[in-house]
Amino acid sequence: MLIQRTYARALTARPPLIPFKSFTQSLPFSSAPLTKPHKKHYPPLAALLEIGGVKIAKDDVVKEGDPTNNIPDTIFSKIGLQLHRRDRHPIGILKNAIYEYFDEKHEGKFVKFDDLCPIVSVKQNFDDVLVPADHVSRSYNDTYYVDAQTVLRCHTSAHQAELLRKGHTHFLVTGDVYRRDSIDSTHYPVFHQMEGFRVFSKDDCGRSDMDATSHAAADLKKSLEGLAQHLFGAVEMRWVDTYFPFTNPSFELEIFFQENWMEVLGCGVTEQEILKRNGRTDCVAWAFGLGLERLAMVLFDIPDIRLFWSTDERFTSQFSKGQLGAKFKPFSKFPPCYKDMSFWINESFTENNLCEVVRGIAGDLVEEVKLIDNFTNKKGMTSHCYRIAYRSMERSLTDDEINQLQWRVRETVENKLNVILR
Repeated sequence: MLIQRTYARALTARPPLIPFKSFTQSLPFSSAPLTKPHKKHYPPLAALLEIGGVKIAKDDVVKEGDPTNNIPDTIFSKIGLQLHRRDRHPIGILKNAIYEYFDEKHEGKFVKFDDLCPIVSVKQNFDDVLVPADHVSRSYNDTYYVDAQTVLRCHTSAHQAELLRKGHTHFLVTGDVYRRDSIDSTHYPVFHQMEGFRVFSKDDCGRSDMDATSHAAADLKKSLEGLAQHLFGAVEMRWVDTYFPFTNPSFELEIFFQENWMEVLGCGVTEQEILKRNGRTDCVAWAFGLGLERLAMVLFDIPDIRLFWSTDERFTSQFSKGQLGAKFKPFSKFPPCYKDMSFWINESFTENNLCEVVRGIAGDLVEEVKLIDNFTNKKGMTSHCYRIAYRSMERSLTDDEINQLQWRVRETVENKLNVILR
């Protein structure tokens, strides 16, 4: 049930390969003048998807003109891809390795769910896991809303209450999750999580000399230390006390890997209120949650989170079913092209909104959006200057292509975010 640290604390179709005459690799910081682009027509997105037996129509998810909807086409295009269900993809390989561990240690006990619909209610996503009503994670700046009462799940914990009510006591839930976020090599608005959950009956705890909470915490730590060793080998580990609204006590597991301490997951003993609400009185439980991309980037030496979505055979052919930790061999390293943009912000401006605009236009061609300068003048107006790095993981980009993207970005930022370009 646990979500990644950034969320807990904040709560946190490729172009064709064609020859080009002019390449930005000879001019990393493009100085070519911006010219107004010709309009391009893109193929329509699939109008109907089906996930876990639930049919999802595009018009039910992307609702232009609805002020309570903030889901762009770029996000809808990722629904249903389910990288975690692909046995030859790093995300799927890692998921199966974790399944393997729990099958070995708890044969036949843990039920696995990896095809649950990512569209959930606000109640499922927030209320059922005790996220406070005024918590920042509920804002439109952080979460993708279908409407005022429906969201794209921010974490796999959104299914926890339903599974408990159905009588499940041991389960693993894996799925794609969605959060509005910054743009850099380790952040993406769609990623994958796994949650593990185990309920202990009164009899389970009665066989221990410890109180129920201590018994659950000890079992949790033993299970997850074993999982870390299964994935990373004989590594040094440490536990860090932390806070989550849905567990008490709460912990983070860190390992010493490649000369650095690295957070692996968050976990804890489930709050009694969650169990009581779902018919599990006189019980204790533990839960853990981990981000699959975070671990896969380390295990497979994948330097940029955008690569997980690549359909380029030079990427996909490097991985095989069951081969955990096969090291990624870079097949290209094209230079970035930088474009700066300065504007006066207003009170409603947020960086997440800016990133949504940039990503909606440039897609996975945008590598990073970084604030490089800001100041407030004597009139109280605040200026921000952002540097946008464009880079394809698969090919060189032309000056003309980048200029067209940047023109559209500037135009849309000015009109949609109501800022004043400088």
